[in-house]
Amino acid sequence: MLWIKAFHIVFVASWFAGLFYLPRIFVNLAMVPADSHAERERLLMMARKLYRFASLLMIPALALGLWLWFVYFWSSGGWMHAKLALVVIVIGYHHVCRSLLRKFEQFSNQRSERWFRVFNEVSILLFIAIVVLAVVKPF
Repeated sequence: MLWIKAFHIVFVASWFAGLFYLPRIFVNLAMVPADSHAERERLLMMARKLYRFASLLMIPALALGLWLWFVYFWSSGGWMHAKLALVVIVIGYHHVCRSLLRKFEQFSNQRSERWFRVFNEVSILLFIAIVVLAVVKPF
């Protein structure tokens, strides 16, 4: 089981790396001047590739997490329910990133770079909360 747990941690950390950086690309996209088509297209290409890569990393992270959950289901406490609720929120955050990317692709983004800076911090807070729950198991 330690191998499963180790690979789960690797894939979760890698998935979150994508979730940390993708909104940062959105910050840059929101700051691109209207006449800078090459810069915009370069950032969109980076965002598309990063989103696809993060999506591929999400799959084994969730699959290995489910495996661990089934094994430890009977011995887990309330911390596991809180962690699973946060994981559901992270999956939603991942899909919100896709929606925001599509808005940039369709020239329909209405949000400021400041909003994206705050949005960028959400993934970090979720990651911290999930790690604390998994390691400390406070309840």
